[in-house]
Parts: sequence; C-alpha cells; structure tokens
Amino acid sequence: MSVIGKRIRLERIINRETGKTIIVPMDHGTTIGPVKGILDMKEAVRNVALGGANAIVEHKGLVGEGLRGQGPDIGLIVHMSASTSLATRPNAKTLVCTVEEAIKLGADAVSIHVNLGNGDESRMLHDFGKVSRVAGEWGMPLLVMIYVRGEKVPNEYDKDAIKHAARVGGEMGADLVKVAYPGTPEGFREVVEGCPVPVIIAGGAKMESDREILTMVKESIDAGGAGVSIGRNVFQHDNPRKMVEAMGAIIHDNSSIDKALAILAD
Repeated sequence: MSVIGKRIRLERIINRETGKTIIVPMDHGTTIGPVKGILDMKEAVRNVALGGANAIVEHKGLVGEGLRGQGPDIGLIVHMSASTSLATRPNAKTLVCTVEEAIKLGADAVSIHVNLGNGDESRMLHDFGKVSRVAGEWGMPLLVMIYVRGEKVPNEYDKDAIKHAARVGGEMGADLVKVAYPGTPEGFREVVEGCPVPVIIAGGAKMESDREILTMVKESIDAGGAGVSIGRNVFQHDNPRKMVEAMGAIIHDNSSIDKALAILAD
C-alpha cells in the first residue's frame, strides 16, 4: 500500500505528463530571516501557483500561512531540516520535523538538507538514513537537497563533487535529488547519468538577469534534468508568476530561451 501512496503523492509534485517539476522553496526565513518575496506567504504561494509551479517547500509552521482558499492547487513539501546564518556552523543542518508531523499537515512529500564535506556530515547522513526509512514506511516521497559545503570542499560547484553528492542521495533512498548546477550542460549530464533517481537543480543566489536564470534552466533540462527547485530567483522576481510560466515553457513544453523570455516580456 505504501508504494501506491507514494505514486499518488509523487503525481502531486511532478507533472504526470512530462515527468518533470517546478518546485519553489520558501523555507529561507529560518535560514536568513524574513526576506523580500516571502513576507506575505499567501501572496507568495498564490503567485507561483498561478504561474503553474508543481510544488512549494515550507517549514511546518508556515503551512497554514500559505492557504489561499481559491486559485489552482499546488503540491506541498514540508522541509524537515534547519540551521540559521547566525550559527557558528551554519552548514550543520538538524532535523526539526518528523514524517508523521508532515503527514498530519497534509504534505505530499518531505525534504531534508544534507551538506557533505564538513565535520557534521556523519550526523546528517545518519538523519538522512532515518528519514529515508520512515518516509518509505509511510509511502511519503523524499526530496533531498544535497550539497558539498564545508572545510573539505574548496569549490561547491565542482562537477565531480556534485556527482558524488547526487549519487549519495540516490543510494540512500531519496526519490528526488536536488543539487547545485555545475555550470555546464556537459557536467550536469554526468551528474544525471551517475544518479539512479531524477535530479533537479537549485537556483542558488539571486542572479543578475532573466536570461541567465533561464539559460541555466534550459541547459539542465537539455542535459537530462528532471526540473528545478528555485527560490529567490522566483519569489524575489518582479513578476514571480511570469517567471514560473517562463520556466514552465522550457521545462514542460521544451520551448527556447527566447520564447521563455517573450513570456516574461508580455
């Protein structure tokens, strides 16, 4: 029965026709505080839902804040990891929620954050294993945001390090793996080919131009990626709804970058 439940929930966060997804994480408040774009959660969720996003990521305390009562539905992924920029070791993520809590909140999936290459790696991997087991028992899809960040990592965008991280995510039971984009479609193709489950890219820091964002999205999809999980470059955009629509044109309709930019300009 848990297998059927997982399949049903996955269809709520991944487009069933294309097998790809647009996820907008909105868990940034815990990490860096109340930033522009997610001050009004109802409006933030409404904008990306109208744009056609497949799912959002929130911490458990904000789930009720995003309820709209109208407009299109959107998948809910409850984030279970946290740390703050105020900490002496901000790369050390700790579990702050359980799978059972997420189920009670109506989650369609759960997510955790794991950073490799630092002194807290072993504990985060231990937590990953525990969450993977419990999520599997409940038929709850698991997204792992897995990065290479720490004292042993000189470059968190190194292709080989990202390949390793993605493989760890797949081997430990994630249903969907989110990694940093290594900078080239050739490099990302290697990441995808080395991972046994679908791989999506993170958006990273706020980018300078719409073309830069959409080029990264297009390159990742052409290289075999399963979609994106982009936060600040969506919810801090001047028009979040249109940015999601533009990404959707590339991800779900295989449109060109220029056509996606035309959607933004309309």
